[in-house]
Amino acid sequence: MRTKRCGIEDLRRAIDCLPVETRLAMLHGVRSNPIIVGAYTDRTGGVCPMLAAHRCGGRTSLISFAHAWDRFARAKRARRATERELRILTAHLEASLLAEQLPELDRAMVEHRESLERGAADQGTIRRAAPDDPERSAEPREHDGWAWLRPFRRLDEYQRALELVEAERDALAGAEPARTRERAGTPA
Repeated sequence: MRTKRCGIEDLRRAIDCLPVETRLAMLHGVRSNPIIVGAYTDRTGGVCPMLAAHRCGGRTSLISFAHAWDRFARAKRARRATERELRILTAHLEASLLAEQLPELDRAMVEHRESLERGAADQGTIRRAAPDDPERSAEPREHDGWAWLRPFRRLDEYQRALELVEAERDALAGAEPARTRERAGTPA
């Protein structure tokens, strides 16, 4: 038997499959139209989120979203979506749109760090601490709440952060032999 958590995960997955333009249109449509579950339209003017997106310019038809939305809402018949259901839908739409923008932000942050490191390397003033440095007393590991990662509320966010940490660890491990050779004074 599928749990309520699976319904939310299915809805999130279906939202992530939508094109960005459709997600934006759906977000606008959900805020400007009465939203229903269990049907495409009703007699009182309510519409499903996909039709609301279509009316706001998102010309996509994705039946898996409609099924996920109805499964999440446990719709047995056409009815108005509750405030809670609408809050969850808009939160997932906003989070999905934000996740689309993160790669650009990450790239900008990496470029900024690299420019800072280049400037520091040119001046020879700042050296980044490496994980294998013997002096690590500045780390606040004895303080309550200190952690390498922030707390996460969703599993997919945690998995993305863990992948980034593992990629950084692998990159540092790849740079480790070169650093060891430099300390020993042997050429590469």
